[in-house]
Amino acid sequence: MQISCQYYFKSHNFLPLSYPIQINLMRLITNDDIIDVFHKLSQRGFNFLFSKFSLNSLKRTKSAFDNTAIHSSNWWIIPNIKKHWNQKITGQSHIIYEEYVLEKYIKNQSGLRMLSLGAGICSHELIFAKNNVFSQVLCVDIADNLLTQAKEKATELGLQNFEILVENVYKLAFEESSFDMVLFNSSLHHFSQVEDLLQNKIKPWLKPDGLLIVNEYMGPNRLQFPKHQIKSINEAISLIPQELRKRYRSKFSKNTFSGSGLIRMYLADPSECVESEHILDHLHSHFDTVEEKAFGGNILMNALKDISHNFLDVNNKLAQETLEKLINYEDDYLKNYPSDFIFGIYKNRK
Repeated sequence: MQISCQYYFKSHNFLPLSYPIQINLMRLITNDDIIDVFHKLSQRGFNFLFSKFSLNSLKRTKSAFDNTAIHSSNWWIIPNIKKHWNQKITGQSHIIYEEYVLEKYIKNQSGLRMLSLGAGICSHELIFAKNNVFSQVLCVDIADNLLTQAKEKATELGLQNFEILVENVYKLAFEESSFDMVLFNSSLHHFSQVEDLLQNKIKPWLKPDGLLIVNEYMGPNRLQFPKHQIKSINEAISLIPQELRKRYRSKFSKNTFSGSGLIRMYLADPSECVESEHILDHLHSHFDTVEEKAFGGNILMNALKDISHNFLDVNNKLAQETLEKLINYEDDYLKNYPSDFIFGIYKNRK
């Protein structure tokens, strides 16, 4: 049974939807929802759980990020996963994309201004700010705690060109052609009305021929993965030995994946993957593609969620051999399906 619920979510104070959606009732709540709530409760306490029942969607979104003490066990913490991304994006496992962009596109320039939206802890922006080609690196986010921590780090590093702004992006106003570069690092998929944002804010703020750098999840909206993908994720989990399946800060093992139900998606973070599957089309409509690199994530992100801490030791032979099997499994999957994660460099089209 399916229901059209565009009206329901609009009328219950959720973020606006630009696309009508059909929801399978079986996907409103999943087994993983129950497991995730249990583990979040044990890891982050009742206060965090209660914050998800706020009627204010912006407060629910902020509660998902505005915590400098959050520890997780997601795929991005694994050293050899990071090397895998580097290889896919820059062609060399030891070169991160920031270094790649600096060397290939803006080397020997000076006085450049960068804007980063949804910057969070600003780890990528701080790398750019260390390079003297930038006179300003401005980071914007609603998570004031994260930005404050980033500013303190910049001060420790003696960076005079690093600035923060705690503000809702939709309320921002800059003069035309203010920036040479705009960065979205794992943040663009948190915005609704993506086309309006790109067309009526980013394009005017960028200088003619300015660069838009995007490192993003662009898979299914609200993480509502198709059945064939969920099936493949479970096949990948079956490749992992039991001793490597222990969940983070838990005595339980990860044996299956069912995905996120829509109720949890809206309660946990109303901004999560609002229009993610349409991002690429909007980028192509309003910017010229300089380069685009697919780096997967369709299988690895979810197969490794909550168990990634088991793969941190690069000297653990079993863990690293298993990780290689998982990477190869995903690469085979991507021969038939588009990547959920894309790194792209785009030039402003005036």
